[in-house]
Amino acid sequence: MGILTWIAVGLVAGFLAKLVVRGGPGGIGPIGLIWTIVLGVVGALIGGFISTRLGYGDVAGFDLRSVLIATAGAILVIFIAKAIGPR
Repeated sequence: MGILTWIAVGLVAGFLAKLVVRGGPGGIGPIGLIWTIVLGVVGALIGGFISTRLGYGDVAGFDLRSVLIATAGAILVIFIAKAIGPR
């Protein structure tokens, strides 16, 4: 999967994760957009790792399954960040 595909999946997954879980990183503007992409890409990596280990496959392109896996990983990243971050 190319870097542009990772960025696109990351943007969509990060946006969806921030909709599901309030208080995700970032905000409005260019910095918020960058944080959303980073959140989604990290979520795609973690979600892909976990789903591969569970036998569901990995993030292989820009399709619904990949976006759902990446979004689940991004949600997990937000929960972990909230748990270990400052109150």
